[in-house]
Amino acid sequence: MRPRRGIRWLGPGAAAGLALLALAVPLVADTSTVNVGVFTLMYVGLATAWNVMGGYTGYISLGHAGFFGIGAYTLGLFVNHLGVPGGYGPFLAVPVAGLVTAALAVPVGWIALRTRAATFVIVTIAFMFMLQILATNLRGLTGGSQGLGFPTPQDWSPDFVDVPFYYAMLALAAVGIAASWWIRHSKLGLGLLAIRDDEDRALSLGVPTWAFKMTAFVVSAALVGMIGGVYGYYVTYVYPQFVVDPLVGLSMVLMAFLGGTGTIAGPVLGALLLEPTQLELAYFAGSARLYLVLYAAVFLAVILFLPRGVIPSIAERLEARRAAA
Repeated sequence: MRPRRGIRWLGPGAAAGLALLALAVPLVADTSTVNVGVFTLMYVGLATAWNVMGGYTGYISLGHAGFFGIGAYTLGLFVNHLGVPGGYGPFLAVPVAGLVTAALAVPVGWIALRTRAATFVIVTIAFMFMLQILATNLRGLTGGSQGLGFPTPQDWSPDFVDVPFYYAMLALAAVGIAASWWIRHSKLGLGLLAIRDDEDRALSLGVPTWAFKMTAFVVSAALVGMIGGVYGYYVTYVYPQFVVDPLVGLSMVLMAFLGGTGTIAGPVLGALLLEPTQLELAYFAGSARLYLVLYAAVFLAVILFLPRGVIPSIAERLEARRAAA
C-alpha cells in the first residue's frame, strides 16, 4: 500500500514543484534565460491545447497555426483600434483574442469535422494556408505582407520587459493544463477517448460525437488563440508568414507526440524537452531552420523506440515491473 500511495502523490507533488520552480525563474535568472522561458511556456500551452483535440479525439490537426495567427491579429487589431497603450493593458484583452478565435473555429470545425483521418488533416492544412493568403491580401485590415505592429511598453526596462510575458505565458499554460485535466476526468473526456478508440462504436453507444468533437475543437482553438495574442504582443510586430507558420503547428504536434498524446503531462514534457533544445541549436548554429533536422531526428526516434510517447511508455514499463513483482 505504501508504494502505491507514493505513486499516487508523485503526479501532484511533481506538478507543485514544477509550478514553484516556474514562478521563481524570473526572480533568479538572467534576461536570456527568461526569454527562453517565454518560448518554452508558450509551447507548453500550445502543445497542451493541441492535445485537447488531437490527443483526446485522435483527429490530427496540422492547421492549428491558423488559430495562433487569428489570436495574434485579433489582439493587435483590438489594442490598436481602441488605442490601448503599451504596458499591462493589452494583457487584459487576451481573452478577446480567445473568444474571437473560438467564434471563428466554429465554422472551420463545422466543415473539418465532417471528415476523418487523412482528409481531416488535409482540410486543416488547407484552412491554415487559406488564412495565410487572406492575411496577406487583406492589407487594410492586417497590413498585408508589411505586417501589423503592437504598442510597445515605454516604461519597462530591458531587464524587465520579458518578465510580464513570461508570467502571461505561464498563466495561459496553467489554464491549458487545468482545462486538459478537467476534460480528461469529465464525461466529455471519456467521450473523446471513446471517439479516439472507435468513433462509430461510440456513436452507437449514445455518445454525442459531433458535439463532443466540436467542443474539443473550439476549446483547443481558443487556448491557442490566446497564446498567439500574447506572442504577437511579445514580438511587437506580426505578418502572415510569421504567425500563420506551418512550423508552429508542426511543433505543437511533435511536442505532444514526444511526451505522449492523450495524456496531461505528455505535451508539457515534450515542450520542456524540445523547445529549449531547439532554441540552443538555433543560437549556436546561427540558423533557426536547422532545428528541422532535430525535429526529424526526434520524431523518427520517438516512432522507433517510444511509439506511444515518453509518458505512456514509462507508465507501461512501470506497470510491467509492478506486475512482475
